[in-house]
Amino acid sequence: MKKVFILDTNILLSDPNSIFKFEENDVVIPISVIEEIDHFKKDQSETGRNAREVSRILDKLRKRGTLSTGIPLFTDKADSGLLFVYLGIDMEILPGLLEDSTDNHILAIGLTLQKKFGDGRKVSIITKDSNLRIKSDAFGIASEDFEADKVDISHLYTGIRYLKVDASVINDFYTDREVRLDDQFHPNEFVVLEEENDPSQYVCGVYDSDVSAIKMIDSGTESVWGIYPRNLEQTFGLCALLDDRIKLVTLTGGAGTGKTLLAIASGLAKTTDEDIYQKLLVARPIFALGKDLGFLPGDLEEKLNPWMQPIYDSLDFLLSGGIPSRQKRISKSYQELIDQGMLAVEPLTYIRGRSLPNSFFVVDESQNLTPHEIKTILTRAGEGTKVVLTGDPYQIDNPYIDSTNNGLTYVIERFKNSSIASHVTFKQGERSELASLAARYL
Repeated sequence: MKKVFILDTNILLSDPNSIFKFEENDVVIPISVIEEIDHFKKDQSETGRNAREVSRILDKLRKRGTLSTGIPLFTDKADSGLLFVYLGIDMEILPGLLEDSTDNHILAIGLTLQKKFGDGRKVSIITKDSNLRIKSDAFGIASEDFEADKVDISHLYTGIRYLKVDASVINDFYTDREVRLDDQFHPNEFVVLEEENDPSQYVCGVYDSDVSAIKMIDSGTESVWGIYPRNLEQTFGLCALLDDRIKLVTLTGGAGTGKTLLAIASGLAKTTDEDIYQKLLVARPIFALGKDLGFLPGDLEEKLNPWMQPIYDSLDFLLSGGIPSRQKRISKSYQELIDQGMLAVEPLTYIRGRSLPNSFFVVDESQNLTPHEIKTILTRAGEGTKVVLTGDPYQIDNPYIDSTNNGLTYVIERFKNSSIASHVTFKQGERSELASLAARYL
């Protein structure tokens, strides 16, 4: 028996194509949801673009029939589900609740359809609004979040695997500098082989899918712009960042684990030292932590400085010898590199429509991006461009996404089987003892 799914506004605004992701079941969109979407159409944000896309999809579908009586969602399926725009709303079915609330309209439709179908068909409200799910449960209506775009964060791919092996395997690995095991590995997955009887004896490698073997990697004794990896995770991260065959690197981890610093240091090395890329481009989405301070004075560069300051801090650290006893790396400031066209620090606001060839492109705080925004960024990459996404899925400032459906976790899961992508999860904080303890205890 086909199910009936009633979609909330936030589902359509997060993914306009969610209409088509309920297989052969029927989809109901309340007329009040259409009105709410209309209010967002003029926004220049991602939400506004999604609202306009929803309107275009519905306008295209209505040419197949009448939305009030049901339109087939798929023309190539005999058992296609139907799409309805529900008009009649009986608010008397919900005594005591406000009539002008879209959430209450959705609840009223849910109860009306539930009474109409009885036990014959399951009626469920699909919403990202936890309060609406709570009210649905109170009225005895099934409700759930939209699961098609979710990633189980507790089982998120880490990019690193630890294996217990016999001492002879480790010895052979040192001799041949590669080993083949029966386990199934993801391309570019990092592997730590530990001796069964002595875990302190281990060797590190990375899986090369072209030859179906684990190849040995160096232990991280080399520095990149004066930065040395301080743990295995950072060693693996640098290995992926410096491998020119890998075109997409994703780095996740808490505050102070070194994601952004390693990414920028690798970009400077590949751009200014090795001339592999023409430009290092560093960008981040603009989201405030806490209450917004309102409009900022000055020109565009002055307005962006507060948002881009974390990136400038990392650049200052790398360019001016931030570690005591380390000599200044070069005499240039980052402004000189910007003037020479070798470095650009920008917001992601104006990325749409651009093409970025031969660039080392670092996107910081990418956990605040939606899957669609991440797709927009990755499709900007031109020939010879490498994209690095850094972020922490547990620190999200965007109110419309969470740790399970943000763009960063979305990309990690979908690219884990790609030979041109690599991922590393950083767990050990290296900023300072205080920062590490704060991340652990607070």
